[in-house]
Amino acid sequence: MGWKTLDDMDLQGKRVLTRVDINVPMEDGRVTDATRIDRIVPTIADIRAKGGSPVLLAHFGRPKGQPSAELSLAQLVPDLEAAFGCPVTFVERPSRDFIDAQTSDAVILVENTRFSAMEEANAPEMAGFLATLGDAYCNDAFSAAHRAHASTAGVAAHLPSCAGRLMQAELQALEAALSNPKRPVGAVVGGAKVSTKLDLLENLVKKIDVLIIGGGMANTFIAAQGAQMGASLQEADLHDTARAILAAAQEAGCRVILPSDGRVSRAFAAGAPHDIIPLNADTVLEDDQMVLDAGDAAASDIAAAFAGLKTLIWNGPLGAFEIAPFDTATVSAAKAAAQRTASGDLITVAGGGDTVAALNKAGVADDFTYISTAGGAFLEWMEGKELPGVAALMT
Repeated sequence: MGWKTLDDMDLQGKRVLTRVDINVPMEDGRVTDATRIDRIVPTIADIRAKGGSPVLLAHFGRPKGQPSAELSLAQLVPDLEAAFGCPVTFVERPSRDFIDAQTSDAVILVENTRFSAMEEANAPEMAGFLATLGDAYCNDAFSAAHRAHASTAGVAAHLPSCAGRLMQAELQALEAALSNPKRPVGAVVGGAKVSTKLDLLENLVKKIDVLIIGGGMANTFIAAQGAQMGASLQEADLHDTARAILAAAQEAGCRVILPSDGRVSRAFAAGAPHDIIPLNADTVLEDDQMVLDAGDAAASDIAAAFAGLKTLIWNGPLGAFEIAPFDTATVSAAKAAAQRTASGDLITVAGGGDTVAALNKAGVADDFTYISTAGGAFLEWMEGKELPGVAALMT
């Protein structure tokens, strides 16, 4: 494992710098989705139960190194207090004297770390200053772990450090999915463009047994084999790359599944008339036709592939899941994966904004083994890249 958890730390009487992600959506001064706040509650509770005092470090929005009233963390205090069940003391300009003047179990919230340009620059001065505010460091913000910032990587070099409960859960889930998975292991990779997931595809084909490609990016792979895809979203300049990925997969013994059929329409609109047609090298679509979803045969192929897996990673939808009927394949596949997860036959780990939205739409998010809300950090981990915020915790 290489990194410590809260179970490995003596926190009695200590101020614990705790990096969290509370970058929640707001509208008219109200939090509209408190999921990120709710997910840090176990870490805060455990630190206090171990006799420690959490000193929360977090960013909010993109202030670009300048203070901004509308991006102040002060407005989150009521929501944090409701979630934690205790008072939260906000401090705009923290000092160790101020922190030590608080009760020994106080929860203290420091103003938006990104109000200083030194945060994103990972300036040694800021990392050193933050370290003076605590006796130990706990990183519970996996979603920011791919950033080498003062509060995510720099400060960890100065203090005894560990992963919080959410960070621990993320790392354990990802290690179970890719580093040491139960085999056979497969992945669903969807979304609009191959160009945004090149590193992911190139890493996965070397590590997994089955790769299921969907969404607009599947169109690029099918076009690369000779199909004329009409008005379908696809990247003509990446046909050589798509063929190279397929060749690398074959060499590595990774089976690639592309949609064998698709829902084709002349309009990108809810309820638009559509046909289901075969997709292969001989497919010829008219100029105004576009593939907007995988078809029924493709969905059956995917469900059959799931039946042979022990571990499944999911990143990206299989079609334009936001609008019916082009959500059909994504919902069908999600329910198939959830059913096998519920029966104990499959470990399912999913991540990415569109992925979470799609699984929520299918009503199966709670049935997956683990859902990561980390976005960029989840993707970079799957790409095989080192995450600075995780590397900083390594002992």
